[in-house]
Amino acid sequence: MNAPLNAPLANPPRPIELAQPHEPGKPSLPKPRRLRRWMAWLLVAVAVAAAGLVARARWSDNAAAKLATAPVTLGDVEQTVLATGTLKPVKLVAVGAQASGRLVKLNVQLGQTVKAGDLIGEIDSLTQQYTLRTNEAALRNVRAQRDEKVATLALAEANLARQQTTLAQKASSRADYDSAEATQKQTEAQIAQLDAQIVEAEVAIETAKVNLGYTRITAPIDGTVLAIVTQEGQTVNAVQSAPTIIVLGQVDTMTVRTEISEADVVKVKPGQKVYFTILGDPDHRFEATLHHIEPAPESIKSDSSFSSSSTTTSSSSSSSSSSSSSSSTAIYYIGVFDIGNADGRLMTYMTAEVHILLGEARHVLTIPASALGSVGPDGVTSVRVAGSDGTVAKRAVRIGLNNKITAEVQSGLREDERVVIGAAEDTTSKKTVMPPPPGGP
Repeated sequence: MNAPLNAPLANPPRPIELAQPHEPGKPSLPKPRRLRRWMAWLLVAVAVAAAGLVARARWSDNAAAKLATAPVTLGDVEQTVLATGTLKPVKLVAVGAQASGRLVKLNVQLGQTVKAGDLIGEIDSLTQQYTLRTNEAALRNVRAQRDEKVATLALAEANLARQQTTLAQKASSRADYDSAEATQKQTEAQIAQLDAQIVEAEVAIETAKVNLGYTRITAPIDGTVLAIVTQEGQTVNAVQSAPTIIVLGQVDTMTVRTEISEADVVKVKPGQKVYFTILGDPDHRFEATLHHIEPAPESIKSDSSFSSSSTTTSSSSSSSSSSSSSSSTAIYYIGVFDIGNADGRLMTYMTAEVHILLGEARHVLTIPASALGSVGPDGVTSVRVAGSDGTVAKRAVRIGLNNKITAEVQSGLREDERVVIGAAEDTTSKKTVMPPPPGGP
């Protein structure tokens, strides 16, 4: 049966709600859900930003940690010219022999200290003694001849006097007078000749005495025996060249002969301070003052322009090759200075590492030279300064002395600030990727 018209419905219909506008392709959501979703996106964005800030801070800390830095400290800076020198005694003498013969006696030993005039050795002197005796006999012979001529002269003078008297009395001829006068003058000339021979004989005797003295070899200076060249019993020949018996040196003062390159010699001048070290004691400085610089290198002694005319052709034919070789040879000038050696610590021909002081600064701010950047036209240099917060900033500084290791800071930095000298080495292990085998994928 049909229900009455005024009877209530069992399932009444819901009221119709108007749809809110929404983006195409997206389902419509209730308002509370949309709010929750927008809040979630906002929280995600804040979290991402915070993570970015933390990562950036950590990256900055890691980047700053990878920078090698050095502090600005107080110290000394020296700018020097480095050269190599050789130590020699202030006086070095090769004591030789001027007489030939066998060395019969040697009175010194290696390392012995002698005084000037001390007897070094003796050469067999028999030949020189015989020569002296012969010359002395010749002198006596000439003097005897002179005595004879003196007596002859007295007779000639008396004869001339008589001839003058008899000639005046016309008791003798003019010829007899002239003959007596000639005899007197001739005898006087012979005596003069004998006087000259006497002088010659005396000189010969003095020469023989000198040659005899040469057989006794004495020390010309105070010094130390550095070498014995001729041993006792050896025969020396002084005719061709003077043989060396021993080498003497005054080692209480040493001379340092320093080789200065032609690139550095223009910076060096006499009077500059120098110091040097030796290989056996590199921590001890020996200080002195540069005395002088020789005007030409030692290679000038072998200059081809000094060769004789007989070798001109051969030298000119090889001039091109010699000029090319000489141009490739390094040129060194010799700087000379002395150093006291009272304790005998420095020895002959030691090698010295010489520093010629061009400039110095004491108790000044210093940084490593590797921290310096480019230099501007006004002379200002840029450096990178590391801050305490890990930041790095460029700063302009003015540099004084710079020896390529340490630089003097005149302005722009403070003590204990840190400057960047380079990036630290990455000590983390890195994975090694091996290349694929030939023909592989």
